[in-house]
Amino acid sequence: MRVEVIYENDNLIFESESPTTISSILTELDIPSSTVLAVFNDTIVPHSSIINEDLKIELVVVSSGG
Repeated sequence: MRVEVIYENDNLIFESESPTTISSILTELDIPSSTVLAVFNDTIVPHSSIINEDLKIELVVVSSGG
C-alpha cells in the first residue's frame, strides 16, 4: 500500500506491505506526532487510525504558545 503524506508543502511517500497506523507512519518519517493533526477527506482522524489501502493524508502543524 502507498500513503501520500502532505506535510509543510512537501509530498512524502510511505509504502508498506501490511496495514499500519498514522502514528507508525509519523515515526518512520521522523515527524513528532505531538506537532501535527492528521486530516483525511477534510476530517481530523486519530493517529491510531489503521490504514490498509492507498490514500492521501494531510498533516496540519499545530502551534502552541502563551
